[in-house]
Amino acid sequence: MAVLDDLSGFEFEDVIEDVFRNLGYENVRQAEKTADEGRDVIMEEVVDGTRRAIIVECKHTGTVGRPVVQKLHSAIATFDFDGPKRGMVVTTGRFTNPAQEYARRLQQNDDPYPIELIDGEDLREIADEIGLDLYNGRIEILCDETLRPYDPAADFGAPVAEAFRDIANIEAADLPTPHSAATFRPVVAVTADTNAVFETSVGVIHRINDRTRFVAHAERGQPQVVDETVATLVTENLQTRIELDPEQFGEVFDDVEERRFGQTQTEYKEWAVDRLQQHHTSTVTYTGDNNVTYNKTCEPNLSDISVQSIEPVYLPEVRHTTDIQEYTYPYEYYAAGPSRVTVEDGIHRCVHCETSGADETYTYCPNCGAIACTSHIKTERLEGEPVCTGCAVTERFALKTKYFYDEQNLEAFREEYAEMPLHEKVMENKFLAGGSVVATLLLIVGLLVIGGII
Repeated sequence: MAVLDDLSGFEFEDVIEDVFRNLGYENVRQAEKTADEGRDVIMEEVVDGTRRAIIVECKHTGTVGRPVVQKLHSAIATFDFDGPKRGMVVTTGRFTNPAQEYARRLQQNDDPYPIELIDGEDLREIADEIGLDLYNGRIEILCDETLRPYDPAADFGAPVAEAFRDIANIEAADLPTPHSAATFRPVVAVTADTNAVFETSVGVIHRINDRTRFVAHAERGQPQVVDETVATLVTENLQTRIELDPEQFGEVFDDVEERRFGQTQTEYKEWAVDRLQQHHTSTVTYTGDNNVTYNKTCEPNLSDISVQSIEPVYLPEVRHTTDIQEYTYPYEYYAAGPSRVTVEDGIHRCVHCETSGADETYTYCPNCGAIACTSHIKTERLEGEPVCTGCAVTERFALKTKYFYDEQNLEAFREEYAEMPLHEKVMENKFLAGGSVVATLLLIVGLLVIGGII
């Protein structure tokens, strides 16, 4: 436990707070550091439906004797809690025989305030058990669980095929196999309680009683809260996590990347508390005893905010790229089995303009592989199939622009057009052919001039 030996007393309490939170205890918080009266960490547990308080004394020292255990016993007895209570002494070192004997007698005599002793070796085993490691004097998050990156009941490329079903003129079954990459991004789901009361001479002017749960990206750098849809994806699937096995997922995806958690549990806790303190700070207007209106900024104390849990998990970010002729179409989403939140949709997007979104109409151009919006899709004159304006060869016939796959098709239509009777040439511009008599006559004269007849 060389790393633990380098900690200050306060840092050691931070570590212990993280350990017990990861063990599943509730309402884990530190006592006021100025006068803890033998109480460093306070938490709660529910046993057989009964809530019990646990008072923890942290001793960052080589040897802990009987007086420390006796002092904790007195602190438990005077601790204000409506229910059963017990204690723990946690140390980086070891306990003397008298200390162990005192705790043993409390257990044997069914004392109402029993005390559990946890020494340095016990602490190491607990850290291993809950998947935590001691790193640079803090507990580094070592998570081996992830949300499922794909739906096991469907092909892993099903989301891509589903997206292409909205595209006209292409069958999902004809698509090439997309290149797939899964990035397992660390996130933390934080649950915290804020309880604060603000009073003046006129009484309570503001009260906060709130439980908040949010999800944040947990890679290197400042944590970033995810948007509501991603948070819902994570929280609704936390109970169906699976083991993160890169080798297993490597058999499904072409590329697999696992990113590390960028900060420690203590740092995430401190960040969450600061964030909630800012979130709950507000200005309240009230009327004093003298009928004068006052404004008061109500900012909860750090001690008013209790982080109940920090749940780490990997959030799979799956990216498929489909190469079709001249174009590559990315489709990226966060995954949790069959559920997903789209990050990038390069399929429902016109390659020629900024038009995007699944509510638009898009058509596939078999000539170049483009997906284009209605403004950039035309009908190829010779084949009668879609062609996009980006690759089409054009020429005007009967004063109307015609679109062709290539020069060969254009030349073929030139020859066909030259052999057409006059009335068929007129029909190549249906707008004018169906218009006024004057317009039609002008078109005919124009065609006769072009044909060298007049």
